[in-house]
Amino acid sequence: MARENTKDFLLEALEDLTLDTSEKFKYKSSYIDYDGMANLSKHLLKKANNPVKLADYMCAHCEADLAVDVAIYVLKQINQRDTAAKLRQEKGKALRPSPPPASSVQDYKMKYREHVQKNHWIKDMNARIGEMVTLNSRYIRLVLVSGHCRKKKEHEIMAVGRRHAEIMQEQVNSSIAISDLLKPDRHRQTPKTVVILGAAGIGKTMTVRKIMLDWASERLYIQFDYVFYIHCRQGNLLTGRGSMADMISKCCPSDNPPLLEILRRPEKLLFVIDGFDELRFCLDRPQNDLCSDPWEMKPVEITLSSLFRKILLPECSLLITRPAALQKLEQRLVCERCAEILGFSAADREEYFHKFFENKEEGKKSFQFVKGNEMVFTMCLVPIMCWIICTVMKQELENGEDLAQTARTTTGIYLLYVSSLLKSLSSKLKQNLHIILKRLCCLAADRIWKQRVLFEEEAINEFLLNQRDTLPLFLNESTFQKGIVCGSAYSFIHVSVQEFFASLFYVLEDDGETRDKQEDPKKDVKKLLEIYGNSRHDFMLTVQFLFGLLNKEQRNALEKETGCKISPEIKEELLMWLQTSQKTALAVNAEKRAVIHDLEACHCLYEIQDEGFVKTALGYFTGLYLQDINFTQLDQIILSFSIKKWPKLESLDMGYCSFITEDHVEYLDQQLAKLSYLEKQSRIYLKQSPIYLLCQSLKNPNCTLKVRLEWCKLTAACCGVLATMLSTSQCLMELRLRGNALGHPGVQLLCEGLKHPTCSLQRLGLWGCSLTDACCGDLVLSTNQTLLELGLGANALGDAGVHLLCEKLKHSACHLKELQLSKYGLSEETHQELAHLKKIKPTLKIGYIF
Repeated sequence: MARENTKDFLLEALEDLTLDTSEKFKYKSSYIDYDGMANLSKHLLKKANNPVKLADYMCAHCEADLAVDVAIYVLKQINQRDTAAKLRQEKGKALRPSPPPASSVQDYKMKYREHVQKNHWIKDMNARIGEMVTLNSRYIRLVLVSGHCRKKKEHEIMAVGRRHAEIMQEQVNSSIAISDLLKPDRHRQTPKTVVILGAAGIGKTMTVRKIMLDWASERLYIQFDYVFYIHCRQGNLLTGRGSMADMISKCCPSDNPPLLEILRRPEKLLFVIDGFDELRFCLDRPQNDLCSDPWEMKPVEITLSSLFRKILLPECSLLITRPAALQKLEQRLVCERCAEILGFSAADREEYFHKFFENKEEGKKSFQFVKGNEMVFTMCLVPIMCWIICTVMKQELENGEDLAQTARTTTGIYLLYVSSLLKSLSSKLKQNLHIILKRLCCLAADRIWKQRVLFEEEAINEFLLNQRDTLPLFLNESTFQKGIVCGSAYSFIHVSVQEFFASLFYVLEDDGETRDKQEDPKKDVKKLLEIYGNSRHDFMLTVQFLFGLLNKEQRNALEKETGCKISPEIKEELLMWLQTSQKTALAVNAEKRAVIHDLEACHCLYEIQDEGFVKTALGYFTGLYLQDINFTQLDQIILSFSIKKWPKLESLDMGYCSFITEDHVEYLDQQLAKLSYLEKQSRIYLKQSPIYLLCQSLKNPNCTLKVRLEWCKLTAACCGVLATMLSTSQCLMELRLRGNALGHPGVQLLCEGLKHPTCSLQRLGLWGCSLTDACCGDLVLSTNQTLLELGLGANALGDAGVHLLCEKLKHSACHLKELQLSKYGLSEETHQELAHLKKIKPTLKIGYIF
């Protein structure tokens, strides 16, 4: 029979004990170690001289449900197993309500769907009190592709940006819909565990909330009777005990949901587990610790672990979100299907702007401006960046300011965002702002080192962040139930904002007004840079912000806005790190010259935007050596910035790289044949080339330059800008283009640059560039006065092509000293013609490759 009060059947069990066993029970209860709970007081146990007093005391010491669990444990210890079994049985009966009528069950399903619909609006980040936005009014479809779990070593946001740019053109048309996630595979097997991958800020939470809303509207996953949303932040804060039934109850709109009926068909349940990376639980628990009974009271950690590992409700379905770099999930849970969120396509970004701005003209104006700023437009691939940029631009427009003045660097955008938050503060609240910011920076830095993004009330008090008027500007507060009371938890809007404040911690001047305790994070920039270089790749954005905050204009703006003084003293440490870090300096082929071999160094230099610092840093290096990089537009802007500032760039060596552009290279190649020479050289056409920015930056180097772009997926569409570079740069001495399918159209364009009177090229390598005999007729060997070496190996030139070459090489105006060809595929007659050529031109060296 069900009891209204758990104490009833605890009392009944205690009344069954004899006087002797009752004393044993009290004695054992005074020193047990049950799940970390404090022992019962010997003094109070002695005073509990009857079952009623003993039951009262036990329930006062801990929750009634836990008191029953303790009693069962103690009864087993004193060999009262029958009484323990009876008590467990009675408890189980009490927790299992009688099944409701079928009509009531259907009514409740509808009620639950309505509850989900009402509760899945969104509050815009840092909106004023009472402001809210419906999810459907702001939601934009994200590009979702099917994929397998894999590790990523770079900072997530930047890694996804590159990944997004690399495959967007190929996969945007093959992306999958949310509805495909739980569909049967080609073997007709329906996945029970699906993982949605994606970097922080890429839109995982928004996606699963959209799933909840569409299910409640009966537009998605109608095979499930119930879909329950569990955010792992809440799981971290639930430190007590609870059953799966309790967790489901907390998702429901009333105190008496039909739990028995809900749990009767677990195959009809979908649990959406959001933010798995934020769990601090250890999943690597022995099988014996886990539970299979959804009614059993266990620590929340065990209950959730049992659910994840399919010990609990194995027939249910799980939809889990996590960042692609997280490895914790793979230890104990095999996902049956993975999908990765790549962010916004170009069309999605435009739609986001139009939805964000209520004023259509402002939305159009803002989008056009961002589209014209390639770096900012690239960052808008990531939704959180899109939101930040829209937020700050809206603030600019409301103030009547010129959008052209918006900061171009990531640091500048975040500074503008922080500035827009501070504008809402009254002058009175701004008086102590510098103190609050310094404490906030201490918190951010401390938690970045500890890899924490969620802070409980204790952390807020520890760092003296108790200014309730200003705190909501920077931290989001959420309320979580902890036992019978409610607690608060705080987090930055996004981990990148936390990284921004962590970087600010290292550059703010000390004034003794913040905490001064031994455990505070130390301002050891050298240690930060050293650990970042060696292992903590997640510090990448933190380090970039560090450089950006030392920009003079940004520094002055922040000091004026906040009253905080920024010390530029760490510039020397940053300079030393750039020149000695394993991320930058590298000796190539044992040559005693330093080159930069990591694009991250260029990202840092771009952030600081200090010409003197950049030139000093780059003056230590003579070359750039980059391999296996898929360049986004942002990467190209940053690379071009560094090259333009380089005091003495002698070599640019890039191998197995690719240059992604949103214009189809294939389309450009098709159009090439239709255009006249003048049209091919038009700025409109040239700007569409994937390597336009790179070639623009190489036009006026400060010293003789060698350029290698080998196996970089270049096509004829790239040769127009290469030809322009050849005709304008008098310092370009060597150009190697091995392994790029340039073909006849590409060579034609290159030759236009070669025959220009200002072309100074001495060595040209076209090995394996898909050249044919027709290309040989276009080579301008008699009109170019500087070319000394020409590599044409691994091309199918044939006898006809080599014959054309020989005719050109015989010309007295040809000064070529070395020619490389493929030996195979040539007739004996052609070999004799080459031998005769060497007699005519004894200074010409002809080499063969096999």
